[in-house]
Amino acid sequence: MPQFRKFSSQTLRKGFGAAAGATLLIIAACGNGEGGNAPGQQASENAGPPQQMAVRVEVMPVQPSSIGSVRTLPGRATPYAEAEIRPQVSGLIESRLFTEGEVVTEDQALYQIDADEYYAAVQSAEASLARAQATAAAATETARRFERLADINAVSQQSYDEAVAAQKQAEADVGIQRAALQRARIDLARTKVRSPITGRIGRSAVTEGALVTANQATTLARVLQLDPIYVDMTASSAQVLRWKRDVSEGKIETLGPTSGRSAAVPVTLEFENGDEYPLSGQLEFSEVSVDQEAGTVIVRAQFPNPDNLILPGMFLKASFAAGTYNNVYAIPQRAVQRTPQGDGYVFVAGDDGTAIQKPLTIQEANGSNWIVTDGLSPGDRVIVSGFQNVRNGAPVEVIASRQEEMAAVASPATVAQPE
Repeated sequence: MPQFRKFSSQTLRKGFGAAAGATLLIIAACGNGEGGNAPGQQASENAGPPQQMAVRVEVMPVQPSSIGSVRTLPGRATPYAEAEIRPQVSGLIESRLFTEGEVVTEDQALYQIDADEYYAAVQSAEASLARAQATAAAATETARRFERLADINAVSQQSYDEAVAAQKQAEADVGIQRAALQRARIDLARTKVRSPITGRIGRSAVTEGALVTANQATTLARVLQLDPIYVDMTASSAQVLRWKRDVSEGKIETLGPTSGRSAAVPVTLEFENGDEYPLSGQLEFSEVSVDQEAGTVIVRAQFPNPDNLILPGMFLKASFAAGTYNNVYAIPQRAVQRTPQGDGYVFVAGDDGTAIQKPLTIQEANGSNWIVTDGLSPGDRVIVSGFQNVRNGAPVEVIASRQEEMAAVASPATVAQPE
């Protein structure tokens, strides 16, 4: 028994020693993997932070150019001339002498008013004139006879003076009756209601048998001259003020005089559905005063309208060149970003391969571009694609240069968005 106890104690001591050795090995392994001086951990600390990857971008080289300053304004079509047909004498409408909607010519008869009463008035005036003329002839003969008798003192001077006065009165009566006859003939002629202009006539407001009165408020019909036709554009007073200020400061080089028809500024037109009017017009004038209620100014243009495609009251969009911006840049609107304050800026690819943020001075919109007057330099490579992941000073890799887009942007635009 004593020998068995000795053997067991030795065995236990050996087992405890093996377990302690295994524990030390595990602790050493853990120290090398997490907090020890492992070779991999030391190399990583000596390498520093990882390098930032360059963003792949597309750029567009820009050059200053001259770009037309195009204004697009809403407008309404108005007739070149308009005549409201009203009767100048009273009576019953005897007949209508036109077809509604047709083209009528100047002095064409439109209505016939019952003229019997006016024929009678003319005949009465003719008779009154004949009577006055007969009275004047008798008075003239009496005055001549009294003149001879007065020379031989056969009649008194008073009788001769009365004869001369009667002659002059009779001649005055002739003038009155002649004027009355002329008035009666004018009234008779006015029983035919005529068109004062050439144009297209609308619907008739009266029919045969209607009673009309001279110079009544209700019109019988309207005649509109539609070729040529006016388009009255509406611009805010602020727009007009800014345009004039840009011209005075030399930002816009005008095409000609800023007032009067001698400027001969062409105008293009677009219908409400987006179709373009095939003929161009000409800027006529701008209103000399501002509408106090709306704060707007009317700018009028004249267009040929041979096929009557433009009708009065149509809503249209008209565009015209206000002048030319010189030494400016046209930048695609999609390339321009905004600060929280609303200021525009772009990223430019620098020669050192980094992105440079440049603030812009934007004048106005021109089609899908912005007209930039300040902030860029000739030859700048504006980033137009991939700039969403670009920051100021970040490395960039140029993968494409859009030369053809630059050429299209540099050409003067013909259509502009409203300001």
